[in-house]
Amino acid sequence: MEIVGDLDYAHAPELRRELDALVLRPGERPVLDLSGMTFCDSSGITAMIAARSRAEASGAGCAFAAVPDFTLRVLRIAGLDQIFPLYPDRASATA
Repeated sequence: MEIVGDLDYAHAPELRRELDALVLRPGERPVLDLSGMTFCDSSGITAMIAARSRAEASGAGCAFAAVPDFTLRVLRIAGLDQIFPLYPDRASATA
């Protein structure tokens, strides 16, 4: 799934709805490609945490590809880079 534009208070609910609609099976790993994301606030981070929690509850994983520097910095400060599998690009995340 590709995230384009802002992942903020106005758009995070849309991501959560789309992720809730996915049928996840054990062992699968949906990938969020963040290369087109231009902004992420705390609502966006919360939506990413919810995506990970939902995937894990289904026995699946969740990975993030091409995390922009501004978001990567926040993830590192909060220690979330330790729980999210982060990849430099979509190809690496799906390999």
